[in-house]
Amino acid sequence: MLTRSEENYLKTILHLSEETQKPVSTNAVADKLSTKAASATDMIQKLAAKGLASYYKYKGVKLTTKGTREALRVVRKHRLWEVFLLKELHFKWDEVHEIAEQLEHIKSPLLIERLDEHLGFPKFDPHGDPIPNANGEVVTIPTTTLSILNPGERCRVICAKDSSSDLLTYLDKIDISLGVEIEIMEFHAFDSSFSIRVEGAGPITLSSKVAENIIIERL
Repeated sequence: MLTRSEENYLKTILHLSEETQKPVSTNAVADKLSTKAASATDMIQKLAAKGLASYYKYKGVKLTTKGTREALRVVRKHRLWEVFLLKELHFKWDEVHEIAEQLEHIKSPLLIERLDEHLGFPKFDPHGDPIPNANGEVVTIPTTTLSILNPGERCRVICAKDSSSDLLTYLDKIDISLGVEIEIMEFHAFDSSFSIRVEGAGPITLSSKVAENIIIERL
């Protein structure tokens, strides 16, 4: 059974390692977790002793296959909880991350599998990050955005390409959320904006910048 701190370290090393194929420096891990380098080194050595990481003195740390599996398990829980908080409890897009940071440490595998099933096995969280499945497999992030659609086409919102607070707050304001259906009514060549109809709401106009940051699937 891993501690909350161990899970946080594994998740952090995983995220940092996605940016490089080399071992992640201890300082980078410490900075990400707002702790001292010496404390990070101590924890990394503990993870290595458990077979979860490989520590290379003066070079950094890499997760083992076992460590990667455990890190992906935490990431899976975090991202499923983000979807649940947004879709079922109606938290705002920019509110879910902090709460999911707490919920991701719940241990029950059965709860997480039931949660996944209840949500319809989502592949992406509200911020566009892929949700690992129960086997730790990750799908490719889609790139289709609302901006490429033509009048008359319909789509479903998968996630936001830009996870900035400003965009997410704006999407909440105009009732665009995860899973909502949208119909393209008209494209305005003058300013490249779109007139759209949002499921459960009236017609609105979207700028090209907003449309380019909404990842969708065609219906």
